[in-house]
Amino acid sequence: MNRILLCLIVLGGAIVNWSFAGQPGKPSGDEAAIRKADEAYVEAFNKHDAKALADAWSPDAVYLNRTTGDEVTGRAAIAEEFTAVFKDQPEVKLELKVQSIRFVSPNVAVEQGIAKTLAPKAEPEEEEYSAVFVRREGQWLLDRVAEKAKEATPSRYEQLKPLEWMIGHWVDKDDKVDIETECKWTKNQSFITRSFTVATEGQINLSGMQIIGWDPVAKTIHSWTFDSDGGFAEGTWTFQKGRWFIRNKGVLADGRKASMVNVIKPVDQNSFTWQTVERTAGGELLPNIDEVLIVRE
Repeated sequence: MNRILLCLIVLGGAIVNWSFAGQPGKPSGDEAAIRKADEAYVEAFNKHDAKALADAWSPDAVYLNRTTGDEVTGRAAIAEEFTAVFKDQPEVKLELKVQSIRFVSPNVAVEQGIAKTLAPKAEPEEEEYSAVFVRREGQWLLDRVAEKAKEATPSRYEQLKPLEWMIGHWVDKDDKVDIETECKWTKNQSFITRSFTVATEGQINLSGMQIIGWDPVAKTIHSWTFDSDGGFAEGTWTFQKGRWFIRNKGVLADGRKASMVNVIKPVDQNSFTWQTVERTAGGELLPNIDEVLIVRE
């Protein structure tokens, strides 16, 4: 997030509840005053009133960005920051979750929480913050603020990138059987979902879902497959000599254990071949399934 925007979100916001760590129940008068100041601050932010926001800080207040180490000092500089942000992001909004308010002296309090910025056509962004309030002439003002980005869940995109070519709609059609497959990224590109249907003469007789992800323990691509008959399987993926080998073990709908190896050979960006070998069910070896060509539709 832009450093300027980070400066905005570290203070004030909607009241989540009226208690704080270690002191349940009704807040003290000073805590209530700080929370009221928080509410007023967020209201001013969402109205894009840069002057009102700057007035909520003490005259010599300091904002510190923990990530960059940059500081913004004083009301005038803070007002300039807000003005620039609102010009750049005219629809940005602020929400806040106060996690604790701790009084270190009668005139100094430390607030901890999570602030969230919202903008059209963008994912919400969250920041953890620590805000120091001081009481000046009976008014609680913001004096020091430090923020840092909330730890994000790492994406597994880099590990799954070799399968990115699979994203899309695929078909394998012959005179009697139609097989359709749809592959999509999940949010954050941490998994690929693969849905499939098998139809005979226009009538769907089997469907299912496969989830493909990265196993950080085994250091390999792993998949989980579930079909409409009640069967399920787990598979491990390896790439050798231009082919993907998916070794599956699972349980059929009737309770028999089953295994198979699916072999995928990419031909180009719009086609690949699929073959199933080493099939077993209930300990019995079954015939291989011949290689078929699957194309992008």
